Amino acid sequence: MSRERVAAAAVVTVLLALTVAACGGSGGGDDLLAAIEDKGTLTVSTDPAYPPQSEFNKDTNQYEGFDIDVATEIAERMGVEIAWEAPAWDTIIAGNWNGRWDVSVGSMTITPERAEVLYFTPPYYFTPAAFAVHEDNTTISGVSDLSGKKIGACGGCTYDLYLQDKLEISQDESGEGQKIPSQVVDPKIVTSDTDSTSIQDLSLGDGRRLDAVVSALPTLQEAIKAGKPIKIVGQPLYYEPLSVAIDRKSTLDPTSLVEKISEIIDEMHADGTLSTLSEKWYGADLTVKESSS
Repeated sequence: MSRERVAAAAVVTVLLALTVAACGGSGGGDDLLAAIEDKGTLTVSTDPAYPPQSEFNKDTNQYEGFDIDVATEIAERMGVEIAWEAPAWDTIIAGNWNGRWDVSVGSMTITPERAEVLYFTPPYYFTPAAFAVHEDNTTISGVSDLSGKKIGACGGCTYDLYLQDKLEISQDESGEGQKIPSQVVDPKIVTSDTDSTSIQDLSLGDGRRLDAVVSALPTLQEAIKAGKPIKIVGQPLYYEPLSVAIDRKSTLDPTSLVEKISEIIDEMHADGTLSTLSEKWYGADLTVKESSS
């Protein structure tokens, strides 16, 4: 082979290598959506103890709940399988997931602080926050009776921030916040790993560990349905827009994944899928934004 042919062949080889690298080969390049499609699996973080949103059923060894159905439908419309991870809540909201999971479908409220480290899709539903006390309690009938009381909330979640009078909520994926002032004066905040733990502590007796719990109204209603000795007091405090979250610091570019899942959420609103799933798990359509009381 002549030197000219050797040189030409070398140039072609280099160009082919650059083309493969630019297209990502079998690894999806630097695009997260392409990598998920190439792998054929969307990995979703969820809470194993947050019914009716998400719960691990030990009898069936399966996750179940509203969030589980929503995430499964998203994966199906993407044409991929689904896998689950169950990290701690504070780990999810901190960002920097290092590729351990692709998205969070965990009833996450959009806040300005979270929007600094996470991308959000349009909200897929809205839930009211509410207080509950032990069913034996006769002195607490509303927010005005909770001043100075021991109140349980999941640490780092919006209910914890509400009690601290530091809660700001974004009404859409833009991340711009609106202050939600707390109506409770000088609460003694007792945080836990998840809402279910706080509800369990309240169930031990009136004032034994807690005087009250603040959580999503559907979560409190589900606990009552399951036999927990608690009751809801007062009116809903505020309504939270809940969204799918994606890590801003993903090692692969998440832009197209955010766009894709946002399109799917819009489709699921438009075709009634989200309303149907909401009715299934909550007995009501929570996909329409409500005003705070």
